[in-house]
Parts: sequence; structure tokens; C-alpha cells
Amino acid sequence: MRIAFYHHVPLPVKTYGGTERILFWHMKELVRQGHDVVLLGHPESEVEEYGIKLIPLEGEYLRDKFQEKIPKDIDILHLQFNPSFELDIPLVCTVHGNGQPGETFHNNSVFVSGSHAKNHNSNIFIANAIDFEEYPAPDNINKKGKDNLLFLAKASWRVKNLSDCKKVAKKTKKHLHIIGGKTFSFSKYIHNHGFVGGKEKLDLIRQCDALVFPVRWNEPFGLAMTESMSQGLPIFGSQNGSLPEVIGEAGRACANYEEFLNAVQSFDCKLSPQQIRDYCYEKYNIDKYSRDYLKLYEKVIGGSKLSKEVPKFLSNDRAETLIDF
Repeated sequence: MRIAFYHHVPLPVKTYGGTERILFWHMKELVRQGHDVVLLGHPESEVEEYGIKLIPLEGEYLRDKFQEKIPKDIDILHLQFNPSFELDIPLVCTVHGNGQPGETFHNNSVFVSGSHAKNHNSNIFIANAIDFEEYPAPDNINKKGKDNLLFLAKASWRVKNLSDCKKVAKKTKKHLHIIGGKTFSFSKYIHNHGFVGGKEKLDLIRQCDALVFPVRWNEPFGLAMTESMSQGLPIFGSQNGSLPEVIGEAGRACANYEEFLNAVQSFDCKLSPQQIRDYCYEKYNIDKYSRDYLKLYEKVIGGSKLSKEVPKFLSNDRAETLIDF
């Protein structure tokens, strides 16, 4: 199958960029599975060494007119956003974020979790995944402690709820390591690491014992959870959005702050660190992700629409409205 993708920033990204990393891993995996992959993208992208053909775009073609450069011989185009234009070629769109009140989406939209799809009047989803080659198991995976908590998200984004993570760390006298920005605190239990990526980020994840993720919005997926589980970390979070379905028994999805505090205090998890990694690999590896997408590609190429009804964001509130916790 000949599959084309488009993205406007250089790939692969060096530090942050959840959408970009999933897209890059997916393209690499499709090549590994024997498919012909084309990227219409930024001229500084370094993808050809992975077997991905690059069509470099500049100026207006990079931002507004990329569709004019799509090769005529592709089987399908896979976008990472909701298009405002029509094309005469088969098309699939991954929706990574939440919509806004009344927003509609392409019939061939694919959401990133079951709850994410449901919130957009759809049942079409493929759970996000990671490339486990970039997340090898640590040598001491079953020698985790209980004293170091990880916050892995944009610290400045209120829906990620760094505030309650700091409160819990101080209350339980556990050290909170923040990756994704910085926060002000005089506490000896709060540690800022800023924005880091690659090996430095992986090393910091491995130094921690659990991810705290008490988000206060309908989280579409939460790549931080799979990154952490790949290293054997349990997840202690809220029940909002995708968290219950992603966490499973690899931690605790809590109804409120009191449950969250108790879960962190007791390290309430049914699985061992190795079992957490095994669970994550079974459900969220890039091989499964790409094979699932190939099935959808075949349906669309065959003339089917993934959703008969137009997907639509169902809430009357803006996606960023804080949910009580």
C-alpha cells in the first residue's frame, strides 16, 4: 500500500510533541511492515534514513497548499487534523485533541480512545501507542520504591492539575519530579526538571516510582501514561476522559482528591512493575497501532465511510473547562 502523510514541523521531533512522535513511529512501522510511505513535510525533516520518502514543502505549500503536492499514485492520505477542504482521494484523519462546542469532523475521523470517540458522537478509535524500541525495560524494573512521583505534562496547563500533585507530594512526603515546565515552590519535595526529551527524559522516568495524573478535563488519551507504564510505573489519576480505560489495573483512577491522596499514600496497584510493562506492551505498542490503521485504510480505499453520521463534539462547554476533583 502507498500511504501519504502530511506534517508542517520537522520530523522526528527532538523533545516534546506527542502527535509528532506517534506519527513518526507509525510511518516507521508501516515501512517495517512493507508499505510505501511518503511524507509531505518540512524540508528539515530527517526521515529518509528510515525508508520514508520526503516531499519537502516550503512557503505557502507547507502551510496552505500542501494538497497540490500530493502524488497522484498514492492509495490513501492520512492527516493528523480535521480538514476544511475536500479531496478526490481516500482520506483518514486522526483527531488528537478535543473539539469545541458544535464542532463537526470528517466522516473518516479516528479518535484516540473509546471515551474520546464517544464524546464526539463516534465509535471509531485506535488507542495511541509508543515505539517500545525507544522505551526499553530498565534492568531493575521490579526494584521500584514508593518515594518518587512523576508529573509528566505541561505544568502551565491547568487541566493537567499540577496543583493537586504538589499537595499530595507534600502531604505524603514523597518527592515530585516535574517534567514539562516549572512551578514555584520552596518545598524540598518539589523538583523542577523543565522541558527535556530523549535519554534524559527516559532516565528521569526511570528514577520515579509512579505517575500522578489527576487531570481535570476529558483527557483524549494521555501519552504520559503509556510512557510511564512502559517503565513499570503505576498510574494514579482521576476518572476523567480516557483514564479508566487506559489505566486498567495498572494503578488507580480516582473519583476525587481524597481517593487520589489515599491511592498515592498506599501505592494502590494490583500489578507488579513487570506486569505493568507487559500490560502496556500488549495494548499500546506501535505494531498493533499500525495494523489496526491498515484495516481502516482498506475500508476507506474500498469506498466505505468509517462513520455514517458526522462526528460532532457533544458537550456544550469548552473542552478546557475544569472538571471538579
